[in-house]
Amino acid sequence: MAVDSVLAFWAIALLLIVVPGADWAFTIGAGMRGRSVVPAVTGLVVGYAMVTAVIAAGVGALVAGSPAALTALSILGGLYLMWQGAATALGNPAPLNATTPATRWRTFLKGVGVSGLNPKALMMFLALLPQFTDTRWGWPVTGQIGVLGAIFTLSCAVFYLCLGSAARTLMRQRPNAAATVSRLSGIAMILIGAALLAERLGKL
Repeated sequence: MAVDSVLAFWAIALLLIVVPGADWAFTIGAGMRGRSVVPAVTGLVVGYAMVTAVIAAGVGALVAGSPAALTALSILGGLYLMWQGAATALGNPAPLNATTPATRWRTFLKGVGVSGLNPKALMMFLALLPQFTDTRWGWPVTGQIGVLGAIFTLSCAVFYLCLGSAARTLMRQRPNAAATVSRLSGIAMILIGAALLAERLGKL
């Protein structure tokens, strides 16, 4: 693979990552509620790895080419974000040190759902990844997509670990502010999920 193409992809990926969205809201909310953001970020990364595998296998193009499948995914993803957002906004934020193996596992699974069920992620990967592949490089296109997807997910991991840890550190001594930020994160997820639903349903 050409180094300049990889660097160009990485630059675009960073721009996409730093724009606030569902991942931001979920990570900050997890930072407010748990002792560590690692389970949340690991879940997000696994979700994006799954999307990369779907694109590399060619399934993403089939889904994008099927209006019914894309509509179903959009509705499922939107409802999932709204459900998780409501749980975050309406729930009682747990103390920052009240993290058990069970809650870490649930947080991980929620992270997988937030990124893996986000139709925007599928469409973004589907539109972006193939543009930075080239059969002349001698690598299988599937392998190239895998490398680019790995670059994106690793960049996500670093950024969201820093974001969640910073949010948690800043709010450690401010429980009331932490509760407010957690609820605002939940509301943001609800709004993003509602926007996904409105966009898709408006096309029916």
